[in-house]
Amino acid sequence: MLSALRFAKSIPTVTVARTAHRAYSAAAASEALRKTVLYNYHIENGAKMVPYAGWSMPVLYSNLSVGASHNWTRTNASVFDVSHMLATRVTGKDRVKFFESLTVADIENLPVGSSTLSVFTNEDGGIIDDTIICKHEDSLYVVSNAGCADKDLAHIRAHLKEFQNKGGDADLKIIDDHALIALQGPKAAAVLESLVEKDLRDFPFMDGRFMTIKGIDCHVARSGYTGEDGFEISVPNNDAVEFTKLLLASPDVELAGLGARDSLRLEAGLCLYGHELDETITPVEAGLTWTIGKRRRAEGGFLGASKIQDQLKNGVSKRRIGLVVQGAPARENAPIYANGELVGKVTSGCPSPSTKKNVAMGYVKNGLHKSGTELEVEVRGRKQKAIVTKLPFVPAGYHKV
Repeated sequence: MLSALRFAKSIPTVTVARTAHRAYSAAAASEALRKTVLYNYHIENGAKMVPYAGWSMPVLYSNLSVGASHNWTRTNASVFDVSHMLATRVTGKDRVKFFESLTVADIENLPVGSSTLSVFTNEDGGIIDDTIICKHEDSLYVVSNAGCADKDLAHIRAHLKEFQNKGGDADLKIIDDHALIALQGPKAAAVLESLVEKDLRDFPFMDGRFMTIKGIDCHVARSGYTGEDGFEISVPNNDAVEFTKLLLASPDVELAGLGARDSLRLEAGLCLYGHELDETITPVEAGLTWTIGKRRRAEGGFLGASKIQDQLKNGVSKRRIGLVVQGAPARENAPIYANGELVGKVTSGCPSPSTKKNVAMGYVKNGLHKSGTELEVEVRGRKQKAIVTKLPFVPAGYHKV
């Protein structure tokens, strides 16, 4: 652990914070940054704020370096403010039919109370955004990326109007009166159990429930973006600061920002929109075939289905991979070579505090994606050895019942 901490503390903040600046939308450059309801609380607790997807968000806090915050999350629990994410509720008797027309998910066969990762696709099978869909008795609870919020809403609303004009019964409501707080780490369950005063071992990862926590009505999803066990908790705006303080009352919990969030998700092999995912990449190429339900693979019925079905049958020309890179860390857009031939590029990369290695994700020509394949990555004009490595880089700690 000591060597891991030393390695983590050696990572410059600017290095792991690049993701924040990468996702800073062009619109935000000329508009005032939006603030979550926890903004003042972040400042009071020593947060360094950065522009991210049109929002002012904490990248780290004064009491912990990014690397130390990363390691704290892997061994204890951390609180992340993810209130900038777009949360919506889909209602109406035809809501499942409508949302299945936009995503690759098999929502019809998803058990009530369960969630699934899915993607919105375009007519060419490219990924408009990734999203989490939670199925409840009377609605779908959907969370997608802040940086894609405007285009997601425009896309959904355009198709919703068409669906309604054809007699479909579905509606969409933006949930803007709640904050979203993520509690992540191996001690997250114990912390939440102490507040709800009940055992949560029967609460599996990727399920969602309505719960009252210390008098606060919340929607609690056992999910997250770190590779660890944890929860994403939707809390009324007026209760968000009080609720965050309840979590931080535990000595096992610290505040964490975008810096640790990025290195944690990369170690976990999780995609970030605008890096591993965009409208030119299909879920098959991205290694997200598992998000396409068996029924959906056969029936289609979503945008770009014909192309995706063809790829499922005949294969793809490029594949997402994990890499362990020797020498300096490989960053976004670093060229990848095989025997002197340019075969792909890096999409994300950083020093891994948990493994003490330089890790990266990227895309290469199909056939070069097998674990153990030796490649080269160009960093600062020099080619460095890189080994294709099975994802995730760090084993997942998700809770199973």
